Amino acid sequence: MLLLMLFVALVAMICLNVPIAVALALAGVLGLVVTEGTDSLVTIALDMYDGSTKFSLIAIPMFVLAGAIMNAGGISKRLIAFISALLGFIRGGLAMVNIGVSMFFAEISGSAVADVAAIGSILIPAMKKKGYGAPFAAAVTSSSASLAIIIPPSIPMILYAVSANTSVEQLFVAGFIPGILGGAGLMGVSYWFARRYNFPVEEVFNAKKVKETFIDALPTFALPVIILGGIFGGFVTATEAAGLAVLASLVIGMWYGEVDFKRLKSAMLDGGMQTAVVMVLVAASVLMGGFLTRAQVPQEIAQQILEITDNKWVILLILNVFFLVIGFFLHSAAAIILVVPIVVPLIQAAGIDPVHFGIIVTLNLSIGQQTPPVASVLITSCSIARANIWDVSRVNIYFIAVLMTVLLITTYIPAVPMFLVELFYR
Repeated sequence: MLLLMLFVALVAMICLNVPIAVALALAGVLGLVVTEGTDSLVTIALDMYDGSTKFSLIAIPMFVLAGAIMNAGGISKRLIAFISALLGFIRGGLAMVNIGVSMFFAEISGSAVADVAAIGSILIPAMKKKGYGAPFAAAVTSSSASLAIIIPPSIPMILYAVSANTSVEQLFVAGFIPGILGGAGLMGVSYWFARRYNFPVEEVFNAKKVKETFIDALPTFALPVIILGGIFGGFVTATEAAGLAVLASLVIGMWYGEVDFKRLKSAMLDGGMQTAVVMVLVAASVLMGGFLTRAQVPQEIAQQILEITDNKWVILLILNVFFLVIGFFLHSAAAIILVVPIVVPLIQAAGIDPVHFGIIVTLNLSIGQQTPPVASVLITSCSIARANIWDVSRVNIYFIAVLMTVLLITTYIPAVPMFLVELFYR
């Protein structure tokens, strides 16, 4: 009964436009007071501080900053030039370029919103100028950015690893194959649109231009080698790799001599605000998590579901539907922080690998970034394209179908995400 009251209070506060972090903290405090009295509040400030200063979380602002430097230092521009030379001969090639650049850029920033803001501001106007409709340009930018957070590094994966007490590095490895499959699927849908609506061919394939743009962008390709090579080679942790990403991005930007410090300052401030929102959510979740743990709520929920079925595939179906619905109403960070600690006992009891489940959660919430009313990534893309969100959604449903297909493959064929994990870590 108390849990139901807290849930109603939480939803009511969110509907009243109370920030999710504040609503979560107030609900947690109320639960602690009702169950344990006011004496339980003595250490809440220290608990919130400890919860938001875990070493793994330092990676979040670092990856966001690396993405800001990458965009302000001319790195994104050279990457776009190379992929345009490589794929521009395909009908609808600019859409392919959009997807390819998004997937590469997310390897540095780990954030779908940062990806849309950086890449969309360059490619959406270019696509509109070439005759692509604004709804299509916004849809392909938005969906590719959300898919790209499956490819490491990924801020949602870092948050999941902290919440589920599992390996960030293994989650990163597990994301590769689903991310590549999804990227290929998005390109296939883009090509179908291009044939149907006669989108333009950007340029004739020119091997000389491919070579020139590749050489110009060569320092850029050092970034994923440094970050992912360091992590998978066992030389650095994910957090240390985030620091290397910042340093490498700055050095490469200086090499090109195009670091725009005014844009960099603005991007750093925006990134700082994004990071602050996440960290406040993490701190607030400590209070709710403390109440739920002491009240044994996660264990009770796990027991009730296991009484209905102990088939892990059915349980995964239930959790997929649950996270898809949650994704309609909560940002990915809030959903992970609020829900994952509750379902961890269930996946443990059902024998579900937490790394496998982490990829499933991340994919579910990437779909949530595309589905109103919250749809943070979709809204950002629509704002840049100056397109109506419902017009964009009518196009985007085809790309969402690709994401859903990848989700089902990842869920029910565990070898797809887990092959590389088993190969390198087990």
